[in-house]
Amino acid sequence: MDIQLIGALDYNKLQKFLNDKQIDNVEEIINYIKGLEQFGRVEKIASAGRISRFAGDVFEILNVTAENSLEENIKFVQRVINLGHDSITDHDYLFFAIKDVSPIIEQTIIAERFSSFTIKSRRLVDFSKVGFYTPDFHDSHGNILKNNQEIKQKYQNYMNSLFDHYAKLVSLGIPIEDARFILPYSYHSNIFMGVDAHTLMEMIIKYTKTHLSQIQEIREFGERLLAIAKDNCPYILKKVEKERQKENDEVHELLKDLSIPSYSILDKVRLLNYSKGVDEIILVSAIMRRYQTTREMALQILQQGVQKNPNFKKELMKKIVFEGDQLELTQVNFQYQIPVSFAILTHLTRHRTQDILIPDFAPVVDLSQYKIPPTIRTNEICLEFYKEIFTKNIAMYNYFKDLGIREEDLIYFTLSGNMVNVITNLNGKSMEHIFKLRECNRAQWETKEMANMMHEELNRLEDAPIFSSLLGATCDTIGKCFEGKQSCGKLLKLKKENC
Repeated sequence: MDIQLIGALDYNKLQKFLNDKQIDNVEEIINYIKGLEQFGRVEKIASAGRISRFAGDVFEILNVTAENSLEENIKFVQRVINLGHDSITDHDYLFFAIKDVSPIIEQTIIAERFSSFTIKSRRLVDFSKVGFYTPDFHDSHGNILKNNQEIKQKYQNYMNSLFDHYAKLVSLGIPIEDARFILPYSYHSNIFMGVDAHTLMEMIIKYTKTHLSQIQEIREFGERLLAIAKDNCPYILKKVEKERQKENDEVHELLKDLSIPSYSILDKVRLLNYSKGVDEIILVSAIMRRYQTTREMALQILQQGVQKNPNFKKELMKKIVFEGDQLELTQVNFQYQIPVSFAILTHLTRHRTQDILIPDFAPVVDLSQYKIPPTIRTNEICLEFYKEIFTKNIAMYNYFKDLGIREEDLIYFTLSGNMVNVITNLNGKSMEHIFKLRECNRAQWETKEMANMMHEELNRLEDAPIFSSLLGATCDTIGKCFEGKQSCGKLLKLKKENC
């Protein structure tokens, strides 16, 4: 694992430049510039902390703050944070390059809805040589087992065999995006992550002081972020230190003694809840927004439009969906439960404008429930080989579990093809965006299946026919394709049919 904070100024390049110029006191100059950069960042946060109670304008506030030392500004920011006004830390933004972490870290950071991230694609890149994470192996009390090194070797031998199986599937003609379904969740991923200091603080607390810290890799990741924060945003440290350690998931502790059956993966997407009267809410909101009417008056105006033009509702909805800022769509919400493979979990969670619930990685999911890609299902040799991999994986998991290893260290036996049920709540604007991307024929096949099932659920609603009819791939909704040379050709076919 390697995590580096990437700033606007590359100090390694600066050092080389100064050395090439044969300038004396290179380290002193670099440290001075680093100090200026940190002073400027803290000054920005301190100024934000003064604005609500300082009589002057923003530029006067900046001038006052600039007269203070770095230590004085840090102390002031800490006082403001301690009063509960930690939103000022939103103004300090950090950009990280994250190398060789597993999808466990990937999914954990994506869960932070205010972070930004870009991840190496498994659909397009061969992952046979990327490497994988190896944890220490602990007992149920968190003690490293005496035969830890021996177990590590067996673990590494097994993980290497899975990557060999991945390479074999690729050699047999299985596309990379389908072969990846047998990759263990230990494989190395590389990520660019942008995050404000407020979210960074919450990340550090969650990864080092909650039940998530029982997963070694997450704790290591949190500790590395903490070390970077000490040098770059020290004003968040006091709040981190004040947080008490929570070893257990307190909700789980309350529920664990209840009779809870083993879970099963859903056979399809289910719409659990939604805003009643979808079409009406969207249309009426558009009128209320523009003319400041009451809801009752807006309904009357809407009815006037229908009396003049029977297609008025659909035409108004088209304006909202395709030509406006779509803010009216945010007034309706939809809650889904969705069965997905771990292979495409990132495809879904990356949509940050939804509220998504993903089960914790420990305890380990049911490894017997997994997805079979179509290219493997239709290839008799590959299908048998694929099923054998999942069967053997269960046996290996049980073997390691019988050694007395805790669940948190066994999470890497989860294969990318294993299934999990997730719950998400998204508004109409997010839904339009997801359907536009995921119902396209260029979308990954499982995400396309998911989006189609979500849309089918929406189509069943009696109070959302207009809104639902305008969602989907752009070739169907607006007669345009943005895939360029990679277009599937559907739009051309549609145009010929309409001639």
